[in-house]
Amino acid sequence: VQLQASGGGVVQNGDSLKLVCAGTGRTFDSYAMAWFRQAPEKEREYVAAITWSGSDRFYADSVKDRFTISRDNAKNRLYLEMNNLRPEDTAVYYCAATRGVLGPLGHLAPLRTTYNEWGQGTLVTVSS
Repeated sequence: VQLQASGGGVVQNGDSLKLVCAGTGRTFDSYAMAWFRQAPEKEREYVAAITWSGSDRFYADSVKDRFTISRDNAKNRLYLEMNNLRPEDTAVYYCAATRGVLGPLGHLAPLRTTYNEWGQGTLVTVSS
């Protein structure tokens, strides 16, 4: 599967934004997927993940209760709805996919090595 993220932009502190990751290929629904982000001069960090069916979702503590990951397999789309954005959310956001598992409690979800397909990033800038 090939992935392309979009939807980034410049927003104000407290605003909302929705990112979209479009997948190509007929096997999109066989992939577990995730969002990661990378701020300037920082390591790429995990944001959220979702199983292939969408039945299970996992979040980093820093975004829990503010961000929602979802997918529409009929449209080959992965989404990240971001609410109450903060300046520290400023980063390039990447979508990623794996045909492997995320683990019963999602313990593999935060690991970059879990994913073998990555899209190009989309920049989100939150001004204070």
